[in-house]
Amino acid sequence: MGPGLLESVYEICLMKELELRGIKAQNQVVIPLVYKGYELSKEFKVDILVEDVIILELKSAEAMIPVYEAQIISYLRLTDKKLGLLINFNVPLIKQGIKRFVNNF
Repeated sequence: MGPGLLESVYEICLMKELELRGIKAQNQVVIPLVYKGYELSKEFKVDILVEDVIILELKSAEAMIPVYEAQIISYLRLTDKKLGLLINFNVPLIKQGIKRFVNNF
């Protein structure tokens, strides 16, 4: 699709691409906030969860800022998932916009 579109457009397109390839994925997956064993009245949403294993956090930003990295690291910890990708679609080549994160390593 190229750079310059809204994050929601890339999310829909990526979901379709995963479906076409037979890869199980869910978007806008709710993550409850659990603090000291108590589920609180706040929740977070993961952009895309692939095969119930990989978290994809999507951005369409002119520049990546540290809070985006903190966000995906927090999502990995809250879900106890091991692998996450922070993907910025606002780049000339998509491979330039992908950063990998591993939980507890």
